Amino acid sequence: MRNTITTSDGTEIFYKDWGSGQPVVFSHGWPLNADAWDDQLHLVASHGYRAIAHDRRGHGRSGQPWNGNDMDTYADDLAHLIEALDLHDAVLVGHSTGGGEVTRYIGRHGTGRIAKAVLLGAVPPLMLRTGDNPDGLPIEAFDAIRAGVAADRSQFYKELSLPFYGFNRPGAKVSQGVSDAFWLQSMQVGLKGALDCIRAFSETDFTEDLGIFDIPTFIAHGDDDQIVPIVAAGPEAAKLVKDATLKVYPGAPHGLVGAFKDEFNADLLAFLAS
Repeated sequence: MRNTITTSDGTEIFYKDWGSGQPVVFSHGWPLNADAWDDQLHLVASHGYRAIAHDRRGHGRSGQPWNGNDMDTYADDLAHLIEALDLHDAVLVGHSTGGGEVTRYIGRHGTGRIAKAVLLGAVPPLMLRTGDNPDGLPIEAFDAIRAGVAADRSQFYKELSLPFYGFNRPGAKVSQGVSDAFWLQSMQVGLKGALDCIRAFSETDFTEDLGIFDIPTFIAHGDDDQIVPIVAAGPEAAKLVKDATLKVYPGAPHGLVGAFKDEFNADLLAFLAS
């Protein structure tokens, strides 16, 4: 059975829905899809939770509209999913861009249906360097991503998998399979959605959204994250979220792989049970 909902603008959103129990809803990073969370979906569903993950609009098996590839609409799509499935006491888990989606969801829709949140390698508060955010990345870094995607997205995604998982570091144990899976998921993103999402994850300021959090929140970030550098991310977000727990993973990259994945999985289960 193919699970989909249709949003108010007619976009079809694909989702996975495994297991039963307290719902745990996962939001993926750019340029991936719900498959990026399969290990964690299986893990939590095997431990008595209901595991749900959707493909963001423009990504994976969801629709590819010309409009709506922005953080407000991503958050509203997540709200449509939560309401369509009538979820309550849910735990939201967001990685990278998905962490922004979760944060903007809480900013726009509150925590009435939400019990806890997890932000992993997430883009909030703001990735872009500004006068108020001097530790962010310069706009030229994101212009280079746009140029790479527009020129030869297939090759760009192949190369992006290396820093994403830290495979470009000396002594790293490289998995060609992980890189191939990253490329396969990335190639399912429509070009318009891919380009628009770069602006959404890099230029959206989540500062006010983080101040609305009133639930237990676990903020996790690798200190060797080459995609969302930690200096302007996890620790800064933790300062803005009441009741936040921050964990920094020494030497860990952006993507869940190897020992980082194993440690985060254990931490996720512990946080869900707490």
